[in-house]
Amino acid sequence: MNARSFKRRTLPLLLLAAGLVAGPALAQSDRFPSRAIKVLIGFTAGGSTDVPFRVLAENASKILGQPVIIENKPGAGGVLPAQMMQSVPADGYTLAQIPLPVFRLPYTQKINWDPVADLQYVIGLAGYSFGLVVPADSPIKNMQDYIAYAKAHPGQLTYGTPGALTTLHLTMENIAMQSGITLNHIPYKGNSESLQAVIGNHVMSVADTPGWGPYVEQGRLRLLSTWGDKRSSKFPDAPTLKEVGINLVQTSPFGLVVPKGTDPKIAQVLHDAFKKAMDMPNYKESLAKFDMEPYYMDSATYRKYAVETMKTEKLIIEKLGLAK
Repeated sequence: MNARSFKRRTLPLLLLAAGLVAGPALAQSDRFPSRAIKVLIGFTAGGSTDVPFRVLAENASKILGQPVIIENKPGAGGVLPAQMMQSVPADGYTLAQIPLPVFRLPYTQKINWDPVADLQYVIGLAGYSFGLVVPADSPIKNMQDYIAYAKAHPGQLTYGTPGALTTLHLTMENIAMQSGITLNHIPYKGNSESLQAVIGNHVMSVADTPGWGPYVEQGRLRLLSTWGDKRSSKFPDAPTLKEVGINLVQTSPFGLVVPKGTDPKIAQVLHDAFKKAMDMPNYKESLAKFDMEPYYMDSATYRKYAVETMKTEKLIIEKLGLAK
């Protein structure tokens, strides 16, 4: 067989072999998604995180043509989904919600992964709003009463949050530090638990996202303050922390990530689908029920936000003396 004949016969075989190598990788992103997608969220069912996410998932499933399933992984202040991203396949079929406490993990405990380097940021979705509530029959009528009671009963005024070292826990400790009081923190797995506790008078107050909204509207809880830069449009009678002399503004954007190493084409498909899903009126309406608003960030902007937030969280943790 001469050289020319050999080349004619072997070249197609080489091209075929190359195709067999490249084909599966190309086909995986081209066919994505071909089965159900899971979204892990770090809080209990029925709360202010869970309800809007289920609307978002239903919207996204229509766009992607596959089921998008919400799985609740409550506990540890909402950081379990981020931890789980370190061991799931980087194939785009498992996403995780990332709340603010994820960015303070390296400063409060020993972990073997990095919240910026070891997560792939897909899209920023919304921002929590926060507030402090007490039972409607509580003798505490406002923030001035709250601080006065704590001063008169050091360490006895209890407050619930979704967990230790959450944004709510840290903000309450910051409020206590600025006000010269000592509070007693009671951590729960999520606001569906903490709200039942405060309604049942098992805890004297709760700091949380506006899962308390319906109970305030029903007259079962009293809202003492909200924590944004301006008063809540839904609860305009409640003052901000700044209005009661506490120099704090606290909001908390969150979004979705996939494991590090996920095909960028797959990440882009997910970004585009969830962007369309969050632009639908029903998602915005579900957020509004909890006094929340969309907070969109594209993948690059969301990663930049993560980098900057890691820096600011380190300063807050050190200021409160909670560094490991």
